[in-house]
Amino acid sequence: MKTPVIDFHNHVGGWSTATATDNQELYLKVMDSAGVDVACVNCIFYGDARRSNDTVAEFVAKRPDRFVGVGFVTPHYPDEAIPELERAFGELGMKFLKVYPTYFQKPIDDPGYFPIFEWCDENRIVIMSHSSLGGFEGDTLTRPSKFIPLAKRYPQIRWVLAHSGNREIGNHEAINAAQECPNIYLETATSMANHGTIERLVDGAGEDRVLYGSDTNLLDMRLMVGRIVTAEISSEAKLKVLGLNAINLLGLDI
Repeated sequence: MKTPVIDFHNHVGGWSTATATDNQELYLKVMDSAGVDVACVNCIFYGDARRSNDTVAEFVAKRPDRFVGVGFVTPHYPDEAIPELERAFGELGMKFLKVYPTYFQKPIDDPGYFPIFEWCDENRIVIMSHSSLGGFEGDTLTRPSKFIPLAKRYPQIRWVLAHSGNREIGNHEAINAAQECPNIYLETATSMANHGTIERLVDGAGEDRVLYGSDTNLLDMRLMVGRIVTAEISSEAKLKVLGLNAINLLGLDI
């Protein structure tokens, strides 16, 4: 199967407790072995958003043919969020934004996020957020149903639900969100999926709104590519999930 493969969900920066490193040579070896052409990389490991975005920009600059930069901001520092968004997208060339409410310790629909979302809506930015339900007790900060009112309130944002809710209960809620809101997309990376997850997401949300992601360097993109390639979905759907949907969503020149 010859097709561009775009990994939508990857991390750079160091997180020693999770054995995460940003050794680019190793990254490229794994990408080559997995058949991944381009990896979209974000850095959420540092509380300082400027440091995180600089880390991404420096990483991408070494191999812009293989990596795409993803911005990050946090509501912990509301006065810094908008200027950093302007810098990340205006100067550093980020292609979309990653938010991670677990670090904020408040839900994705907390008003602290609203200035960020308003800026992204005005600028038609794609936002990827962690989404999960049922992974552990109290795992409700990013339950997929919370994205429905946000997608309607900020219709110019294309919302990507990383992990698609993680467990099966979350998958179903993520699919419901995508069915209700045409600007919600689902992403495939997870360590909690059961058999048939890819088929469930594609059948539920449609083959045009599912994106391959791996969560490397926390998970392994080789395994995550295999989930798509071996799924019982059409060849056309595989081409879209593996890369064509990401290319269209981000306007990538690949």
